[in-house]
Amino acid sequence: MTGRTRLTNLQLKGVVYAAASGIHGQGLFAARDISPGEYIGTFHGPEAQRDGIYVLWVYDADGDAGPIGRSGRNLLRYLNHADPCNAHFDGFDLYALCAIACDQEITIDYGGEL
Repeated sequence: MTGRTRLTNLQLKGVVYAAASGIHGQGLFAARDISPGEYIGTFHGPEAQRDGIYVLWVYDADGDAGPIGRSGRNLLRYLNHADPCNAHFDGFDLYALCAIACDQEITIDYGGEL
């Protein structure tokens, strides 16, 4: 399910917003109810050469290529970790794993050691 048109921050604001989080600093919250499996948005930003704040690494499913990193420049950079989480990435596209209620924080599993 990759290859979707990237939503601008203005378009993302109809789906999500950033606010203070009880998990850590800023978080990403649902601006409306989101259905299970629904596309939320695409993590956008320039290619990253090294790890850092707001960097998302995507690994090739076949393991043939090394990871590709992006330095987040849109609202999705505010995603916090939770286990269990309620959203996940397919490539750089974010999808809901379950129903996410309006004003509920959207979280992903960072994987590995934090």
